[in-house]
Amino acid sequence: NYNLGLREQLIFPEIDYDKIDKVRGMTICITTTAKTDDEARQLLAEMGMPFRK
Repeated sequence: NYNLGLREQLIFPEIDYDKIDKVRGMTICITTTAKTDDEARQLLAEMGMPFRK
């Protein structure tokens, strides 16, 4: 599983800032069918997920 926490929804360009009544955060969880952590990390890296080096 890969969990990504966002502090505010305004990072998405589709959201109009002027129509926001409150800044909201969210957690995004991506679950793969990979059998190992290395397989999952490689898959997510190929999809462009940011990892610390």
